[in-house]
Amino acid sequence: MSRPELQNPPEIFYNDDEARKYTRNSRIMEIQSELSERALELLALPEDDVPRLLLDIGCGSGLSGETLSESGHQWIGLDISQSMLDVALENEVKGDLLLADMGQGLGLRSGVMDGAISISAVQWLCNADKSSHNPRLRLKAFFGSLYRCLARGAKAAFQMYPENLDQRELIVSSAMRAGFSGGIVVDYPNSSKKRKEYLVLTCGPPSVNTSVPEGKSEDGDSSFDDDSSGDEENQTVSISDRHRPRKKQRITKKGKGRDWILKKKEQMRRKGNVVPPDTKYTARKRKARF
Repeated sequence: MSRPELQNPPEIFYNDDEARKYTRNSRIMEIQSELSERALELLALPEDDVPRLLLDIGCGSGLSGETLSESGHQWIGLDISQSMLDVALENEVKGDLLLADMGQGLGLRSGVMDGAISISAVQWLCNADKSSHNPRLRLKAFFGSLYRCLARGAKAAFQMYPENLDQRELIVSSAMRAGFSGGIVVDYPNSSKKRKEYLVLTCGPPSVNTSVPEGKSEDGDSSFDDDSSGDEENQTVSISDRHRPRKKQRITKKGKGRDWILKKKEQMRRKGNVVPPDTKYTARKRKARF
């Protein structure tokens, strides 16, 4: 089947019929539950039984939000499809719902969210569904606003299906430019069916623990590989650190005074060069001509 994001924009693809069919499919419900549980695990929230306020980006009909509710957390869901949100309301999900385009930025207050998850949504931003859409600018607006609304030290976990390596690099580099640190976690990298990718990000200063979790392997043991030059199929984790270039300081050149110029002229004379005589106008700054 063709990828959904290549067929229509999300608000059109997930119409009333598709939204209800998606939510009633038992296989999809099972997969959504598994992916949401793994994303929640990757957030590494403190085990103190304190409910957290989490953001579910691309929440759809609330299948992923149910996992957050079952774990005892409060959540806010955001989606661009009105039909999906209507189904979520009919199912009386416990989260608050927002109809919004994440590519235009998240209209949330700074530092209010304790974490964020997203299931199969972020790759949609790589497509230009309208003439006004620029994937780089939309990813910049999304990750920039996400960084602002997360509390310092909070994590975000995105399960995603990038179409190719270029899309993955575009998504990861956009997140790093926004200030995040983190990288890609790949579960079951050698399995064509079970292989899943997660972008795990940390919001905060370098003093915060920004280590990337380990991916799951087929034999049940965790495997870790931060060698970006290795075989991509066998690579479990690819770490991308934040390297923000420092602003170059302007170096102001000091003007050469009269004493310096007279000294230089004397040196030239000693070498036998023809040098104009010293006058009261020597080393005087000339006015700009208009």
